[in-house]
Amino acid sequence: MMCETPAGELSLRNMAMPADTNPSGDVFGGWLMSQMDIAGGMAAQRRAKGRVATVAVEGMTFHLPVFVGDEVSCYTEVTRVGRSSMSINVVAWVRRREGGAPIKVTEGVYTYVAIDGDRKPRPVPPVGA
Repeated sequence: MMCETPAGELSLRNMAMPADTNPSGDVFGGWLMSQMDIAGGMAAQRRAKGRVATVAVEGMTFHLPVFVGDEVSCYTEVTRVGRSSMSINVVAWVRRREGGAPIKVTEGVYTYVAIDGDRKPRPVPPVGA
């Protein structure tokens, strides 16, 4: 059996803390989504060479829970670039507190729009520009 491993660029690493949990002790899905949005936003800013805004989240899938003490790593990959928008695939992996191999816990596609100083859409520069 082939084990899946993280792909794309490591864009964020953080540890899940007690303040990030619901009353049952599991990490809030919203906390994890925000970490993924931060990671995707950083990848989008690098590609857009400037400020971006999140405009959509699609196809969010929560495969497994995240627990306090888990090391959460978000990997990103630019999958589409339009005139002013881009889609970033973001996958969250954890390494459990006890160690072991990384485990994929969540994935989704985040869409960002490049914006100017007035928060108006602007073109995404071509690759190499």
